[in-house]
Amino acid sequence: MTTVQTAPKRLEISQLGNPILRQIAQPIDNVHDRNIQALIDDLLTTLIELNGVGIAAPQVAVPYRLLIVASRPNARYPHAPVMEPTVMVNPHLVSHSGEVVKDWEGCLSVPGIRGLVPRYRWIEVEYISREGGLIRQELTDFVARIFQHELDHLNGMVFLDRLESVRDIVTDQEYLCRLVPTRTVA
Repeated sequence: MTTVQTAPKRLEISQLGNPILRQIAQPIDNVHDRNIQALIDDLLTTLIELNGVGIAAPQVAVPYRLLIVASRPNARYPHAPVMEPTVMVNPHLVSHSGEVVKDWEGCLSVPGIRGLVPRYRWIEVEYISREGGLIRQELTDFVARIFQHELDHLNGMVFLDRLESVRDIVTDQEYLCRLVPTRTVA
């Protein structure tokens, strides 16, 4: 019997208000399952096509503890550091710094706005790799922020839940304008 392999596809993103974004995701028992491997491929495709730097399975209406951290400069995050996409199955936070830093975040599930979100600057995480190995890793700064943001999705939260004030919200357009240095007139 032959199985038909399909090309990875871009998945539809669940938007704020969809109940799946408020559910606690379930652990994955078998990372080698072909459906899980296909989901990983689809998540990678979706992330790249939508200029994301991270994505979690609940964002595509799949309630599993699976996320991808994939920082790279793009139209949504022009100053993001470059890293290889990292698939994290059943991830959890092991430890973190006492230092909390506020910075701007956006979300594919909350289009059009950014929020100034406090996050730990340094974290230690543990997860199962796509290949099934147990990994323990330290993450800092922007990459640590991405992980914490995506882990929130696995726990039924969005970045808006972490805001200290509604005054910490701007539109994407305003956020991108703030990245361009203003010119001074001589």
